[in-house]
Amino acid sequence: MLTTLKTAYTDTSADDLAWALGREALPALAALDLELTGAKLQLRLLGASHQVLLEEERGTCSETVACIPGSSTPLPLGVAKRLGEWEYEFAARVEQLTPGQFAGRAQELLALVSDHPNGLAGVFPGSPHAFTAMLAQRHDGQVHWRTWHAYPQDGQLVATRTRVGVGSTARAVL
Repeated sequence: MLTTLKTAYTDTSADDLAWALGREALPALAALDLELTGAKLQLRLLGASHQVLLEEERGTCSETVACIPGSSTPLPLGVAKRLGEWEYEFAARVEQLTPGQFAGRAQELLALVSDHPNGLAGVFPGSPHAFTAMLAQRHDGQVHWRTWHAYPQDGQLVATRTRVGVGSTARAVL
């Protein structure tokens, strides 16, 4: 699903992103509710990036990657945590792209996510390459999601990958 977000695009950068687990649901500009074989997942586009809410019979998980005022947890390269019975793994990377590379990558990602039944992408007004995109799936009893946060003014694309599941040694690798 592709949507134009009804908010002004603010000049933030990859350096402004913070990561948090366990936050309450924040106001969303767009959301997509999914059922993935017993797991309820909500992909949420925020004015300042994304939030994913996961609910399963084993528990809940809330991941927020956004420009969070007052946050002291910057975007980590990787996190592995135990959440009750679950293993949570998160990885992030920042790609620095030329304007031409950025435009091509933006078009490719928006096409991929907007055409996918488990995808949500929001484009900010003012720039067709200023977007946040999310894609989720369930594989081998685990829930996976990927996100992309675009900062065309800096030529930066932030990609994240998350895996939540029981007892796997698989690693979230970008």
